[in-house]
Order: sequence, then structure tokens, then C-alpha cells
Amino acid sequence: MAGGQQQQEQYTVPQLARIFHNLPHLNVSLHSVNNTFNPHSEIYLESLGILGSIPAAWLILTLLVLLVYLVTRCCDRKPRPRRSIALLKCSLAILALLCCGAVAVGLYGNDDLHNGLIQLISAAKHVDGIIMSIRNQTGTIEATLKQKIQVQLTALEDAFDEPTSNKTMLAALLAALTSMKLNTSVAANRSIEMRRPLSGIGLAGAIGMGEKIEQLRWPVTMAVLSALLVLCVVLLVGVARHSRCALITFSVFGLFAVIVSWLMASLYLATSVALGDLCVSPDDYLTRAVPSTLASEVLSYYTHCESTRSNPFTQRLRDGQRAAVNMRLNLNIVTRLADDLFKSQQLQPRLSSLMTDVNSVDRLMSNLATILDCKPLHKQYVNAAKSLCHLGLYGLTFMLLASLAAGLFFTVLVWVDSHTWIYIRKRRDYHQVDEQDPFLPPSAASQAIAARTLRGQGSYPPTAPPSIQIGNKNAIKQPLLLTPPPPSYATATARARQLHESMLKGGGVNGGGAGDIKSAQHNQQSASGRAEHHRAGLGDQPGQYATLSKQCKTLESSDFY
Repeated sequence: MAGGQQQQEQYTVPQLARIFHNLPHLNVSLHSVNNTFNPHSEIYLESLGILGSIPAAWLILTLLVLLVYLVTRCCDRKPRPRRSIALLKCSLAILALLCCGAVAVGLYGNDDLHNGLIQLISAAKHVDGIIMSIRNQTGTIEATLKQKIQVQLTALEDAFDEPTSNKTMLAALLAALTSMKLNTSVAANRSIEMRRPLSGIGLAGAIGMGEKIEQLRWPVTMAVLSALLVLCVVLLVGVARHSRCALITFSVFGLFAVIVSWLMASLYLATSVALGDLCVSPDDYLTRAVPSTLASEVLSYYTHCESTRSNPFTQRLRDGQRAAVNMRLNLNIVTRLADDLFKSQQLQPRLSSLMTDVNSVDRLMSNLATILDCKPLHKQYVNAAKSLCHLGLYGLTFMLLASLAAGLFFTVLVWVDSHTWIYIRKRRDYHQVDEQDPFLPPSAASQAIAARTLRGQGSYPPTAPPSIQIGNKNAIKQPLLLTPPPPSYATATARARQLHESMLKGGGVNGGGAGDIKSAQHNQQSASGRAEHHRAGLGDQPGQYATLSKQCKTLESSDFY
């Protein structure tokens, strides 16, 4: 049962780690290099950099293609005919949703990686706590033996130098005292030997750096991925509202999204390969990374914790425990003999303090046996390895795939979006009449422009009969100006000047200028009568359409100046 439980705690290499480990590791000259994880090797780091440069090279090619396309769009000045962009808008909406899904996968992977690193840091803290506990207890044993027990034994030896009546009992007492001093030295040496292999291991610095990096990496990654999601939402809003401004905004910031996506893919690919190389054999890397003071057998014992392996500290621990027991036995002999030989010197308080220290050493030795067992530390080692190589590597793989997919989607989205917004024009002015309208003859077009201009100035009736029928045949219905055209600007100014001069000569508005005013009104009524007579004659004379433009003066641009 214990063997089965221990077997379940063993670390297993994930399949993803094997896949990344089997990727080709090449140097600059494209020769294969050793794929063993070694962050201190320049050749190994060079191979990771070459793998990470693949997405970066694709990014450069993508930017060049997009740059050429956008330059062709900017240099294209031809007016675009109105066309349906429903297919382009549907394509943009679908691709934007797919891109949102890819970014969401990246968020999920980032959460898995964060949880894996948090569990790794927690397990590392437990391992560091166990190692610190071993070092602290062995240090306490050494300090108690050297700074307390040995000092007190030296003081007792000085007290026992006084002459006594029973030489035999004194010799037995001094022999027990000497044996106790020897066992004290043995226990102190064994505690030093147990602490020495672990003295160079310190995980506090690495743990603190890992926590700082993760505290910065996780929110920054969340912010970048959230910004990519917001950019996709901007595109969806632009498609839904047919907004040219939103689509142009996405075209600009979409280029930054493409750059960020491919750069993240480059970083994640190199990191995934390095993590795969580490997770294939983490104990081998630890063997090379730990200080030389830690023997390989000690590391192998804690990383595997197999029942066939014996604890490398067992012999030293047994010697220390045996020495502590012998110290207590020797102290009992010394205490009994000293009470009989030196009753008057009051040695009992010193002997009681010495017994307390010996019992403390014996207790620490017993606790040390529990801490030095491989099961607690091996459990934390397996938890750390699984957190990093199972949960963390899977999350990093999701982030890599999401970055690759987001880079492709954003590239296509920028391309399609740039091809879409050029067909979206500003809102057309429907009151504008095209002078080159093929359905209007040139003279009618000029009349329509003049009518619109005068209507805007308030000097022309807003409506007119739409058309007349000339003759008895099916003639073309042609819009006409049924009211006489107003005088030009120069004519109106001349008449106003004449009226003003006549008013001045006749005495002003209240003077004799009334006759001139009546004369002007008479001339206007005469002109209106002639115009009505002219309009009445049009219906009786068929074929007058050819001379219509000659009889009715049209407003030209020169009439206004």
C-alpha cells in the first residue's frame, strides 16, 4: 500500500514536453546542437533564439505585405462606384468573433500559467522551509553541544579536581565525564556533517524574484489581451453601425495588434521549448545546478524517494542519536557519583541544567529523523514539477496557439478592413443636382441650377408646374420655368439707382416721386402682361420647343456679375 502510494507521487513527463523537446535545436550555421536544458550555455540560448525568430520573421513578411497593400490603397485616387459591401462586412464580423475566441483562449492559458507558477512558488517555499528547518535544527544542536554542554562539562571537570577520600569513585566519575565529552563531540560533528550538504542551498532569492516577475507578468498580459479584445469590439461596432471612422481606427491599431501578437508568439515559442527541455528531465538539471556540497546521492534520494534507496543521512543521524543517548547515561552516572563525593559544593543546579540541555539535544535528534525523511520534501518536489510542467506548460501552450491564431486573424482583418472602408463614403447630399445628369438636357440642367440658386436666395417661387405637353403627339415632358426669370443683378441695381435718383429729384418718399413709382409699377405690369401673352401663345404654336431656349433667357454665370 505504501509502495503504491509512493508510486502515485512520482513525476511523469508530459507529452507536450516531449513534443517541444524534440523540436530541432539549431545554431546560426543550422547545425544541430544539444537539446539538454542549460541556460548557462550560449549555444543552447542561441538555438532558442533561432526558434523564437521564426514568428518574428513571419511578422516582418506580414508587415511588408500589408505596407504594400496600404500604399496601393492610398495611391489609388480613382472614384469608387457604389457597391454592396455586405459580404465584406459579414467576413469582418465572422473573423472578429474568431479572433475574440483566440484571444479568450490566450486569457485561459494565461490563467493556467499563473496558477501553475503560484503553485510552483508555494511548493518551493515549502521545500525551502524544510531545508531551513534541517539547517536550523542541526545548527541548534551544534550550538547547544558546543556553547552550553561542553562549557558546563569543562566547569564540572574543574570542580572535580579537588581531593576526595574515595579515589575509586572519583576515577569512575572522571571516566564518565570524559565519555560524555567524547559523545558531545561526536554529536556535534554529526550535526555539522548533516548540515554541510544543505548549507549552499538557498531558494529565498529565486522565490522572491519569481514572485516579482509573476506579479508584473500576469497583469501586463491580461491588459494586453484585454486591449486586443476591445479592438475586436471596436471592429464589430464599426461593422454594425457602418462607421467609416471605426473601421479606419481598427486599420491603424490593427497593425499594432499584429505586431504584439507575433512578438508574443515568438517569446512563447522560445519559452515553451526551454520549458519542454527542462520538464523532460528536471532532476538532471537540479544535479547540475545545485552546489557541489550536495552529493548526488542525497539529491537522488529526495527527487526519487524510492524504497530501495537508503537515506544518506541515516548513518550520521544514528551516530548522533546514539551519542545523545550515551550522553544522558554518562550524565546520570556523573550526577550519582557527584552527589556522593561532593555534597558540600552544591553541584546539583549545574547538573540539572546540564541534564536539560542533553534532553533537548536528544529531542532535536529525534525530530531531525522525521525531517530528514524523503517523503515530505519529495512530495513538494513532485508538486512543484507538476505545477510547472503540467499546468504551467499547458497554459503556455494555449497562449502560444492563441498568439499564433490572433496574429493570423488580425492580419486578415486589417487586410479586409482596409479593403472595406474605402467603399464607405460620407453621407451624400441628396439636394445636390448633378449638372451632367444624363436625364436632363443641357439647357434644362442650367435652368435647374439657376432655380435652385434663386430658391435658396428667396427670390424665386419654391415650386413650379412639373411639365407641359407640347402638341398633340406623345412628346417628351420637359420641365419649364413658367415664371419669367428675374432680372440679373446688374439690371436690378440700375433700376434701384434710377428709382433712388427720381425720389431724390421728386422730394423723397413723401414728395413728388410718387409718379415715378407709379411709372415703374406700370412698366412692371406691362412686362408681366407680355410674359402672360407669350405663355398663352406657346400652347397654340406646335413645334415651338426648338425655339424655347431662344425665347426664354436662361441664367448664365455671367448674369450674376
